[in-house]
Amino acid sequence: MSLEKIQNISYGKNVIELKNISLSFGGVQALTDVSFEVKRGEVFAIIGPNGAGKSSMLNVINGFYKPTSGKINFAGQERSQMEPEFAAKSGIARTFQNIALFKGMSTLDNLMTGRLLKQKQNLFMQALYYGPAEKEESFHREQVEKVIDFLDLQMIRRTPVGSLPYGLQKRVELGRALAMEPEILLLDEPMAGMNVEEKQDMSRFVLTANHELKTTIVLIEHDMSVVMDISDRIVVLDYGKKIGSGKPQEIRNDKAVIDAYLGITDE
Repeated sequence: MSLEKIQNISYGKNVIELKNISLSFGGVQALTDVSFEVKRGEVFAIIGPNGAGKSSMLNVINGFYKPTSGKINFAGQERSQMEPEFAAKSGIARTFQNIALFKGMSTLDNLMTGRLLKQKQNLFMQALYYGPAEKEESFHREQVEKVIDFLDLQMIRRTPVGSLPYGLQKRVELGRALAMEPEILLLDEPMAGMNVEEKQDMSRFVLTANHELKTTIVLIEHDMSVVMDISDRIVVLDYGKKIGSGKPQEIRNDKAVIDAYLGITDE
């Protein structure tokens, strides 16, 4: 998918299914029998208190963690675990709670790292920068420039990201993920630590990526106003177990969710 194209996406079909996923680390049970599906083209939120297993679930989806039991249905195959390389090559991109950028490199160069898996020429040809390698490099730079325009990063394209404000660094990290042209984009607390204006900007970019680039979004976010505004569906975890799922209004009125997470009771 190049950034100017609109994919012919069959909305409503499941792009990935998690079936009875359990995950443990020694005697610690991080996830217990969690099942849900993400539909193609939606914004899907995973919420819950700290320690609920949200990031662990993202790590299962992109292969960083191998579940103790359960099945994952993705790309037409059912498997017991994902492999990180397979996930990345199959169109799953990821951002992290803590910014994971190359601080000494420019915004442009950080975004170029998002194109590495799409490069076909070997290191020798890339070093020569001649013929097919030069043509390929030019193509990938064109794609990255489109991401820079898409996220309004033109003014900082040559700036080392380590010198950028926190909110802009988070946007660069989003850009690097989008440069992979993902089918599924996993966002782990993309708005953590941001002020109101930065959150509004990030929400706009997330929704635009979903609507215009047709990217399926799976996000973890603690700001419930953001979650309720931008999500199509939500799953709620508590102590590694699923306690609720549904559309935002259904979650807002779910007593089990209110008692465990939203902090409002009838008493």
